[in-house]
Amino acid sequence: MTKDVEVAEHHGGEYGAKDYHDPPPAPFFDAEELTKWSFYRALIAEFVATLLFLYVTVLTVIGYKSQTDPTIPDVDQCGGVGILGIAWAFGGMIFILVYCTAGISGGHINPAVTFGLFVARKVSLIRALGYMIAQCLGAICGVGLVKAFQSSYYNRYGGGANTLADGYNKGTGLGAEIIGTFVLVYTVFSATDPKRSARDSHVPVLAPLPIGFAVFMVHLATIPITGTGINPARSFGAAVIFNNDKAWDDQWIFWVGPFIGAFAAALYHQFVLRAAAIKALGSFRSNT
Repeated sequence: MTKDVEVAEHHGGEYGAKDYHDPPPAPFFDAEELTKWSFYRALIAEFVATLLFLYVTVLTVIGYKSQTDPTIPDVDQCGGVGILGIAWAFGGMIFILVYCTAGISGGHINPAVTFGLFVARKVSLIRALGYMIAQCLGAICGVGLVKAFQSSYYNRYGGGANTLADGYNKGTGLGAEIIGTFVLVYTVFSATDPKRSARDSHVPVLAPLPIGFAVFMVHLATIPITGTGINPARSFGAAVIFNNDKAWDDQWIFWVGPFIGAFAAALYHQFVLRAAAIKALGSFRSNT
């Protein structure tokens, strides 16, 4: 079985990825990155992308709630974008922003995605931490702009903060975040797999599309449960600006769940689908 995997990797088999070799893993701790402009350019790209992501999506959430507020006379309960429109806003913005930033920072826009890629040794520890900080700061600024422009509606309609919905326990909310993030990060790995890129030249161009659709589908499933986090920066930025006890009490769900889901997706893709463990065992046997 190990031999079959090696043949498929080096000769492409029926897929035609002839002489393909996986890129080497990123250094665990690469201090040299701190001296490169490309690193800081990537941080700026992650900051701005996350800012724009939160600005558009949180405005959409608040706008929908204001358009369907039952306490307002003559309100159209079927008006607004609806849950479907909210899901499209999140998925569509991820599609747009990943497309725009993929060539600069990789288009993470999510600490859970960054963590999953770090686990798979696609980015170094320094880059992973830098991205997460930039993403959280961008999220705070994005929601801050929403509050500045929609101050009359912001607090009234919950500030777009993620909280566990009434009727669900914390275990259910945690499970929804784990599975939702698994779907997203698994899609990221599959859409950006370098072997597929070498085999199919159109894959890098299409990568933002399935990632955006993954976000869209997960939102449809989990908005009624947690409002859908699957992005710790999104939940953190909204909680910081809204600063509500309920949002802070549930905040751990939107960090622990996505990080567990991202970790599981990274292991599944690298060690099961890509057979990293089998290849490592084969390499060990060939050297002994």
